Amino acid sequence: MNKSIPTPIPHRTPIAAAALAALVLGGCASSASNEDINTLPAGMAGAIVEKTYDGTADDLLTGGLGKTGLMGAAPAYAVPATPTASELRRNAIYNNYRALVDYTPLGGMGVLYGPNIDLTGASTLGEGKIAGREYIAYADDGTGQQNVTLMVQVPDSFDAKKPCIVTATSSGSRGVYGAIGTAGEWGLKRGCAVAYTDKGTGNGLHDLTSGAVMARDGTMLTAATAAGKAVFQSAAAASDVAAFNTATPNRVAYKHAHSQQNPEKDWGKNTLDAVRLAFYVLNERFGTATAADANKKIRTIVPGNTIVIASSVSNGGGAALAAAEQDTEGLIDGVAVSEPNAQPGANTGLTIQQGAANVATHSKPLIDYFTYENIYQPCAALSSQASQVLAAAFWPAAYTTAAQNRCAALAAKGLLTGATLAAQADAALAKLNSYGWQAESNFFQQSHYRFATNSIAVTYVNTYGRFSVTDNVCGFSMANTTATGDVAAQVAATQAGLFASGNGVPPTGGVNLVYNPSVGGAKLDLLAVSPTSGTADFAFDGALCMRSLVTGKDEATGATLTGTLKAQSDRVIAGINEVQLTAKLRSKPTIIVAGRSDTLLPVNHTARAYFGKNQLSDTAADAAKVRYIEVTNAQHFDTFIAFGAAFGYDTRTVPLHPYLNQALNAMWNHLNTGAALPVSQVVRTTPRATSATALSAANVPAIATAPAAGDQIVLTGTTLKVPD
Repeated sequence: MNKSIPTPIPHRTPIAAAALAALVLGGCASSASNEDINTLPAGMAGAIVEKTYDGTADDLLTGGLGKTGLMGAAPAYAVPATPTASELRRNAIYNNYRALVDYTPLGGMGVLYGPNIDLTGASTLGEGKIAGREYIAYADDGTGQQNVTLMVQVPDSFDAKKPCIVTATSSGSRGVYGAIGTAGEWGLKRGCAVAYTDKGTGNGLHDLTSGAVMARDGTMLTAATAAGKAVFQSAAAASDVAAFNTATPNRVAYKHAHSQQNPEKDWGKNTLDAVRLAFYVLNERFGTATAADANKKIRTIVPGNTIVIASSVSNGGGAALAAAEQDTEGLIDGVAVSEPNAQPGANTGLTIQQGAANVATHSKPLIDYFTYENIYQPCAALSSQASQVLAAAFWPAAYTTAAQNRCAALAAKGLLTGATLAAQADAALAKLNSYGWQAESNFFQQSHYRFATNSIAVTYVNTYGRFSVTDNVCGFSMANTTATGDVAAQVAATQAGLFASGNGVPPTGGVNLVYNPSVGGAKLDLLAVSPTSGTADFAFDGALCMRSLVTGKDEATGATLTGTLKAQSDRVIAGINEVQLTAKLRSKPTIIVAGRSDTLLPVNHTARAYFGKNQLSDTAADAAKVRYIEVTNAQHFDTFIAFGAAFGYDTRTVPLHPYLNQALNAMWNHLNTGAALPVSQVVRTTPRATSATALSAANVPAIATAPAAGDQIVLTGTTLKVPD
């Protein structure tokens, strides 16, 4: 069913309940009464937990902290060794909020966006606390290994006569509160129910030495007695774990990397499941009792009379697009996403052109470009064209030495030209630019390698190949490390708060990547000595190994893999193929926002590529409903702007978050009144002049209703033309 609204219709009328009964939420109609009985969606494991928040002591959006608390110091636990579930929830909201936005007033928090800012951009909401009810459930396939967290927040301002739902699937590998500060905030302010999911990644840790695992409410359990109540528990055989612990003690497993589920293939389904759960809990609360049984409810809030917007950012944005592609039930009306991890699959018919120059490489799968950059990025970060210099606390002198050694190791294998270090660094950066990274992202290469690249490469190679933690793929494992990079035991007090502090991939909560084959014994990957080069070069041998599993070939020689590596590569490639998208959005109006300087998810492989494929492969009528907004001077990590001069983002970038809010407002107006969507365009921004300068509306101009011709993004034939 196509529910997009081509003409102004303030509110849609319900369609026949009986016709929907077999379609919506897996329910069935009563043939005797012709009533549409509200039925729990299929796949729910255990009871739904409902809690009410008064909007004063505690609330849905800020965990009781309000705008001031979110912008202040992290709240303390009464007993740090045993934080309560409610304390963990509060701190999870605090940390996830600040992880996705620039949380400083100079950067715009509390001024241009934040809990106190209303949907028109005015500071009218005080502390921004929102009263309402929160429902948490879990979806599983019966194995007890998925345990996908689903959550629905229903603000007290929800109007059952004009119902709306917004999805807020978690970004990255975060837990269920991972998008509360982005799509969650907007939906709650709008008075909509917000449907969240951790999409089967989440912050699930299994300490293989102690047996500690994380319960669904964030408190700690023991694997031996968890009885399926853990967010994640390794399925590896006990004998394999014992052998692994003997050979490599003090290691941990993480859900995204080691669940052996390849959860990304289900991100669209998980998002749709969250919407189904939202319909269920809304009807349990607002539906009318059946004539035959006062304990059963008739569905009165159904897709036909409810506006549903699929939204979120990063991995959550990719999940929203996947949900729209997979929505055969007509659950979703429109899509508004930012910086999405959108993998468009084969896209050879498309040419991307920026200004007068064609993009040399585009539309690669995520793990392809991540394993490529993982090889060249450390050396490229030394180029004078990159020039970022992180503070010594983040990038000590030893890391610069390792980067120099990486350049030398690349040159020794014939993967780089250049007789000098400077020439080699420039050549490495040129390779990244040729492989799809914008020149606008050059400055940010060092910080991305330090905090993201290798951990994401290791996580996704493991998840796509459905490897167990005991497989020790390419020699990488996860553990706490000392200041000198040696493996250390887990710290119980830190582990106890991991539900709130962790992000699902290392480095997180003290857990880092470790390269086991390092000369002299296992070391933090950033200090590891490769056996081949005999130098500390950021575990170059391991990086080459991961690249080979993605391509099926030795990166240096081009030789086809054989034996164990070939078998592992086949598994990884099969997993990659499971997660590619079609870019066919089932006639749903869609707005995709991205930052031109995105270094994590380069637009030529994600937003541009996905939009271009949609414009080429969808029907003309459906493609006409999709818009792409590219923002200059914007990149993936708004929170990095908050680090000021230590990172250097604040005078080079603007936050992308305001443009997600604008896209959501535009989609809301389109679905409610038939207002035209903005034309695909480049939005030209101006970074702050100095670190002490406050961001203002002038720095982040609005998406134009009628952009100048020179700012419009258009498809001409098979070429997507993006203005400089």
